This record gives sequence, C-alpha cells and structure tokens, in this order.
Amino acid sequence: MVISSGVYDCTKLEGFAVVRGDHTINGLITYEIKNDECEIISLDSLEEGQGIGTVLMEKVMSVSKHKKCKQVKLITTNDNLDALRFYQKRGFVLKKLLVNAVEKARLVKPEIPLIGNDGIPIRDEIVLIRKLHM
Repeated sequence: MVISSGVYDCTKLEGFAVVRGDHTINGLITYEIKNDECEIISLDSLEEGQGIGTVLMEKVMSVSKHKKCKQVKLITTNDNLDALRFYQKRGFVLKKLLVNAVEKARLVKPEIPLIGNDGIPIRDEIVLIRKLHM
C-alpha cells in the first residue's frame, strides 16, 4: 500500500479480520500506532452493508483508546465517495486535502489506476481524523 504517510506491507501490520464459518476472510482492517496516533492503513469488506466495516472500525477504536491514542487518522482518495460517507458517519472529519498526492504515489507504484470509482480520476488524497476522548 502506497499513501502519502508511507509505503506499507499490510501483511506485517497489526489488524483484525472477520472470518466466515468456512474460514475465509470476509473483512480486514490494518493499522499502525505511532506515539499517540493510530493510523488506519486499510479497511476492506467483501460484503458491504452488513456491518463488517463498522465492527472492524470499532475494534481499532477500542485498541486506540486502550493505547491512549489522542486520535485515529486515515487517508482515502478523492474518488472513494463510499469511504468518505462511511467514515464521516462514524465521527471522522476531513482534516486535509493532499492535492496530486496519488501522482506521487504512482512514482512508487505505477499500477495505481488513473480512473477510480464512478469514472472519477484518482488524483488527491483526503486525510480524515477522529479525536478520541479519554
């Protein structure tokens, strides 16, 4: 995973999975805690609208509070309108727009597509945060 905060191997990150009865993964979230901030690196659900993403998000929020993080941060791209809706409904606010950040990421990972969801060109990253109250 290549985003403006770094290059990540999600297989080496902390995370949680939702596993079906047949032992297949139905959802996965990965994160990294640095100092007093948790950054969600990836969140994937194979069945949208089933609460899988919400359950995974709540697990990371719980860990973040336990580790005394002050906030949880994540980054998504400008084309990912479903993610922007999902995160804002769960208390995240838009913090920063990183114009043309995906162009820089393509220098490291050229296979990042030019066009994303709903035919929207993928150009920018959006940083969202959720403050944690202790």
